[in-house]
Amino acid sequence: MPSADRPFDAQERVALCDLFDTLGPHATTLLDGWTTKDLAAHLLLRERDPVAAPGLVLPGPLARLAERRTAAMVERHEFGWLVGRLRSGPPPGFFRVPWVRSFPSLNEFFVHHEDVRRANGLGPREDLTPALQAALWRNVQRGSRFLSRRVRGAGLDIVWAGTPERIAVRSGESTAVLSGPPGELLLYLFGRQAAAQVEVLGPPSAVQAVRGARFGM
Repeated sequence: MPSADRPFDAQERVALCDLFDTLGPHATTLLDGWTTKDLAAHLLLRERDPVAAPGLVLPGPLARLAERRTAAMVERHEFGWLVGRLRSGPPPGFFRVPWVRSFPSLNEFFVHHEDVRRANGLGPREDLTPALQAALWRNVQRGSRFLSRRVRGAGLDIVWAGTPERIAVRSGESTAVLSGPPGELLLYLFGRQAAAQVEVLGPPSAVQAVRGARFGM
Protein backbone atom coordinates (compact mmCIF):
# COMPACT_ATOMS: atom_id res chain seq x y z
CA MET A 1 0.00 0.00 0.00
CA PRO A 2 1.21 3.56 -0.67
CA SER A 3 2.63 5.31 2.39
CA ALA A 4 1.92 8.98 3.06
CA ASP A 5 5.52 9.63 4.09
CA ARG A 6 6.85 8.74 0.62
CA PRO A 7 7.30 11.27 -2.19
CA PHE A 8 4.17 11.60 -4.30
CA ASP A 9 5.72 9.93 -7.34
CA ALA A 10 6.58 6.93 -5.14
CA GLN A 11 3.02 6.78 -3.80
CA GLU A 12 1.63 6.76 -7.33
CA ARG A 13 4.20 4.16 -8.41
CA VAL A 14 3.19 1.77 -5.63
CA ALA A 15 -0.53 2.32 -6.20
CA LEU A 16 -0.10 1.63 -9.91
CA CYS A 17 1.93 -1.52 -9.22
CA ASP A 18 -0.78 -2.70 -6.82
CA LEU A 19 -3.33 -2.17 -9.58
CA PHE A 20 -1.13 -4.04 -12.06
CA ASP A 21 -1.02 -6.98 -9.63
CA THR A 22 -4.81 -6.91 -9.30
CA LEU A 23 -5.60 -6.66 -13.01
CA GLY A 24 -2.85 -8.80 -14.53
CA PRO A 25 -0.89 -8.36 -17.78
CA HIS A 26 -3.72 -8.25 -20.32
CA ALA A 27 -5.96 -5.49 -18.96
CA THR A 28 -6.68 -2.52 -21.18
CA THR A 29 -5.41 1.03 -20.74
CA LEU A 30 -6.43 4.37 -22.21
CA LEU A 31 -3.41 4.10 -24.52
CA ASP A 32 -4.59 2.73 -27.83
CA GLY A 33 -3.47 -0.87 -28.23
CA TRP A 34 -1.52 -0.98 -24.97
CA THR A 35 -2.11 -3.56 -22.27
CA THR A 36 -0.98 -3.25 -18.68
CA LYS A 37 2.12 -5.29 -19.57
CA ASP A 38 2.99 -2.86 -22.37
CA LEU A 39 2.62 0.05 -19.96
CA ALA A 40 4.81 -1.58 -17.31
CA ALA A 41 7.53 -2.12 -19.92
CA HIS A 42 7.21 1.49 -21.09
CA LEU A 43 7.70 2.79 -17.55
CA LEU A 44 10.74 0.60 -16.99
CA LEU A 45 12.32 1.62 -20.27
CA ARG A 46 11.85 5.30 -19.35
CA GLU A 47 13.96 4.88 -16.23
CA ARG A 48 16.38 2.13 -17.12
CA ASP A 49 17.29 2.40 -20.80
CA PRO A 50 19.11 5.73 -21.29
CA VAL A 51 19.79 4.98 -24.96
CA ALA A 52 16.19 4.29 -25.97
CA ALA A 53 14.30 6.43 -23.45
CA PRO A 54 14.61 9.71 -25.41
CA GLY A 55 12.56 8.02 -28.14
CA LEU A 56 9.56 8.08 -25.82
CA VAL A 57 9.24 11.80 -26.54
CA LEU A 58 11.32 12.34 -29.69
CA PRO A 59 10.16 11.23 -33.16
CA GLY A 60 12.03 9.44 -35.90
CA PRO A 61 14.72 6.78 -35.41
CA LEU A 62 14.81 7.24 -31.63
CA ALA A 63 11.07 6.64 -31.42
CA ARG A 64 11.40 3.47 -33.47
CA LEU A 65 14.25 2.30 -31.25
CA ALA A 66 12.12 2.86 -28.15
CA GLU A 67 9.26 0.89 -29.72
CA ARG A 68 11.57 -2.04 -30.55
CA ARG A 69 13.12 -2.14 -27.10
CA THR A 70 9.78 -1.87 -25.36
CA ALA A 71 8.43 -4.73 -27.47
CA ALA A 72 11.52 -6.79 -26.69
CA MET A 73 11.06 -6.19 -22.96
CA VAL A 74 7.43 -7.30 -23.19
CA GLU A 75 8.48 -10.44 -25.05
CA ARG A 76 11.44 -11.28 -22.81
CA HIS A 77 10.05 -10.81 -19.31
CA GLU A 78 7.15 -12.06 -17.28
CA PHE A 79 4.68 -9.45 -16.08
CA GLY A 80 5.50 -10.13 -12.44
CA TRP A 81 9.18 -9.41 -13.08
CA LEU A 82 8.36 -6.12 -14.79
CA VAL A 83 6.05 -5.02 -11.99
CA GLY A 84 8.50 -6.06 -9.28
CA ARG A 85 11.33 -4.14 -10.89
CA LEU A 86 9.12 -1.10 -11.36
CA ARG A 87 7.94 -1.31 -7.75
CA SER A 88 11.56 -1.24 -6.52
CA GLY A 89 11.83 2.43 -7.46
CA PRO A 90 14.01 4.50 -9.76
CA PRO A 91 17.66 3.52 -10.26
CA PRO A 92 20.42 5.73 -8.87
CA GLY A 93 20.92 8.88 -10.87
CA PHE A 94 18.66 11.24 -12.78
CA PHE A 95 15.31 9.81 -11.71
CA ARG A 96 16.13 10.31 -8.04
CA VAL A 97 16.72 14.05 -8.44
CA PRO A 98 14.01 15.79 -6.34
CA TRP A 99 12.87 18.08 -9.17
CA VAL A 100 12.50 15.12 -11.53
CA ARG A 101 10.51 13.20 -8.94
CA SER A 102 8.17 16.11 -8.17
CA PHE A 103 7.49 17.13 -11.77
CA PRO A 104 7.96 14.72 -14.71
CA SER A 105 7.88 11.53 -12.64
CA LEU A 106 4.83 12.51 -10.63
CA ASN A 107 3.09 13.43 -13.89
CA GLU A 108 4.13 10.14 -15.47
CA PHE A 109 2.91 7.90 -12.69
CA PHE A 110 -0.24 9.84 -11.89
CA VAL A 111 -1.40 9.98 -15.52
CA HIS A 112 -0.56 6.34 -16.25
CA HIS A 113 -2.21 5.25 -13.00
CA GLU A 114 -5.37 6.94 -14.26
CA ASP A 115 -4.88 5.40 -17.71
CA VAL A 116 -5.27 1.99 -16.11
CA ARG A 117 -7.99 2.92 -13.62
CA ARG A 118 -10.32 4.55 -16.10
CA ALA A 119 -9.92 1.97 -18.83
CA ASN A 120 -11.06 -0.64 -16.31
CA GLY A 121 -14.16 1.03 -14.93
CA LEU A 122 -12.59 2.85 -12.01
CA GLY A 123 -13.61 6.48 -11.85
CA PRO A 124 -11.77 9.52 -10.53
CA ARG A 125 -10.34 9.08 -7.06
CA GLU A 126 -12.08 10.99 -4.31
CA ASP A 127 -9.35 10.42 -1.71
CA LEU A 128 -6.54 12.57 -3.13
CA THR A 129 -5.00 14.44 -0.23
CA PRO A 130 -4.83 18.25 -0.20
CA ALA A 131 -1.05 18.00 -0.40
CA LEU A 132 -1.18 15.82 -3.51
CA GLN A 133 -3.78 18.10 -5.07
CA ALA A 134 -1.45 21.07 -4.45
CA ALA A 135 1.48 19.18 -6.01
CA LEU A 136 -0.58 18.35 -9.09
CA TRP A 137 -1.68 21.99 -9.38
CA ARG A 138 1.97 23.10 -9.30
CA ASN A 139 2.61 20.73 -12.18
CA VAL A 140 -0.38 22.10 -14.10
CA GLN A 141 1.19 25.54 -13.67
CA ARG A 142 4.62 24.31 -14.72
CA GLY A 143 3.56 22.35 -17.79
CA SER A 144 0.38 23.89 -19.13
CA ARG A 145 1.94 26.27 -21.64
CA PHE A 146 4.00 23.55 -23.31
CA LEU A 147 1.26 20.92 -23.21
CA SER A 148 -1.27 23.35 -24.76
CA ARG A 149 1.12 24.67 -27.41
CA ARG A 150 -1.05 23.38 -30.28
CA VAL A 151 -4.09 25.46 -29.32
CA ARG A 152 -4.71 27.92 -32.13
CA GLY A 153 -7.16 30.78 -32.47
CA ALA A 154 -8.05 31.20 -28.80
CA GLY A 155 -6.66 32.12 -25.44
CA LEU A 156 -6.68 29.67 -22.55
CA ASP A 157 -7.06 30.16 -18.81
CA ILE A 158 -6.97 27.26 -16.37
CA VAL A 159 -8.92 27.30 -13.11
CA TRP A 160 -8.75 24.97 -10.11
CA ALA A 161 -12.48 24.58 -9.65
CA GLY A 162 -13.83 25.71 -6.30
CA THR A 163 -10.75 27.78 -5.47
CA PRO A 164 -9.41 31.23 -6.46
CA GLU A 165 -6.47 29.58 -8.24
CA ARG A 166 -6.30 30.63 -11.90
CA ILE A 167 -3.53 30.85 -14.48
CA ALA A 168 -3.52 32.64 -17.82
CA VAL A 169 -1.83 30.16 -20.14
CA ARG A 170 -2.34 31.55 -23.64
CA SER A 171 -3.61 34.89 -24.89
CA GLY A 172 -6.14 35.41 -27.67
CA GLU A 173 -8.97 37.60 -28.85
CA SER A 174 -11.38 35.22 -27.11
CA THR A 175 -10.43 32.99 -24.21
CA ALA A 176 -11.67 29.60 -23.10
CA VAL A 177 -11.52 28.55 -19.46
CA LEU A 178 -10.54 25.00 -18.55
CA SER A 179 -11.91 24.26 -15.08
CA GLY A 180 -11.61 21.24 -12.82
CA PRO A 181 -9.63 19.59 -10.02
CA PRO A 182 -5.84 19.53 -10.55
CA GLY A 183 -5.64 15.84 -11.40
CA GLU A 184 -8.39 16.13 -14.00
CA LEU A 185 -6.73 19.21 -15.49
CA LEU A 186 -3.46 17.32 -15.73
CA LEU A 187 -5.16 14.45 -17.55
CA TYR A 188 -6.70 16.89 -20.02
CA LEU A 189 -3.37 18.57 -20.65
CA PHE A 190 -1.76 15.18 -21.30
CA GLY A 191 -4.29 14.37 -24.01
CA ARG A 192 -6.83 12.37 -22.03
CA GLN A 193 -9.64 14.79 -22.87
CA ALA A 194 -12.31 12.10 -23.16
CA ALA A 195 -11.53 10.73 -19.71
CA ALA A 196 -10.86 13.98 -17.84
CA GLN A 197 -13.76 15.39 -15.83
CA VAL A 198 -13.37 19.09 -16.60
CA GLU A 199 -15.45 21.92 -18.03
CA VAL A 200 -14.44 24.03 -21.02
CA LEU A 201 -16.22 27.36 -20.76
CA GLY A 202 -16.24 30.60 -22.72
CA PRO A 203 -17.16 31.94 -26.16
CA PRO A 204 -18.17 29.13 -28.54
CA SER A 205 -15.28 29.79 -30.95
CA ALA A 206 -12.73 29.60 -28.13
CA VAL A 207 -14.31 26.48 -26.66
CA GLN A 208 -14.25 24.85 -30.09
CA ALA A 209 -10.57 25.76 -30.57
CA VAL A 210 -9.62 24.19 -27.25
CA ARG A 211 -11.77 21.11 -27.71
CA GLY A 212 -10.34 20.56 -31.17
CA ALA A 213 -6.69 20.97 -30.19
CA ARG A 214 -4.26 18.13 -29.59
CA PHE A 215 -2.80 18.36 -26.11
CA GLY A 216 0.18 16.52 -24.65
CA MET A 217 3.81 15.84 -25.37
